[in-house]
Amino acid sequence: MFQGFLGYHATFMLDVVVCALVLLVPALAVSIYLVKVRRQYVWHRRLQLTLAGVLLLAVAGFEVDVQVVHHGWQNIVKSARPSMAPESFDFARTVLYVHLIFAISTPLLWVLTIALALPKFGNPPSPSRHSPVHKLLGWCSATDLALTSVTGLLFYYYAFIAG
Repeated sequence: MFQGFLGYHATFMLDVVVCALVLLVPALAVSIYLVKVRRQYVWHRRLQLTLAGVLLLAVAGFEVDVQVVHHGWQNIVKSARPSMAPESFDFARTVLYVHLIFAISTPLLWVLTIALALPKFGNPPSPSRHSPVHKLLGWCSATDLALTSVTGLLFYYYAFIAG
């Protein structure tokens, strides 16, 4: 049996990622508040780069844990819940596939947003001609990240908690 810390027989790294997903959306909201309301461009950049770095490390550790250590999510779910009904397993898989749409597009959008922003906003950062593009990419990235979080939490719920 796996030894996560949330009490649902998931792996440690699954529990870490679930906690990261829960904390990510409020941190993202703070970052947006800092730039839109407070005009704290330096803090917005710092927080975004920190979030991106932390998420990169968490997802890398998670992928190694799931793919290399446990040989796939199916093995984790079947070991954690051996009596799970086939239709419940199939539903969890469907939720996972929806989650993967967002989980794959989010880092691509976020990397694009950051890669375009860093050279175009200067140091210290300030509004520029790139601002409208950055605003659009930022909202797309934030929405995608929120959907990644929601669908990831739904997968965790259906795979490890739901009866």
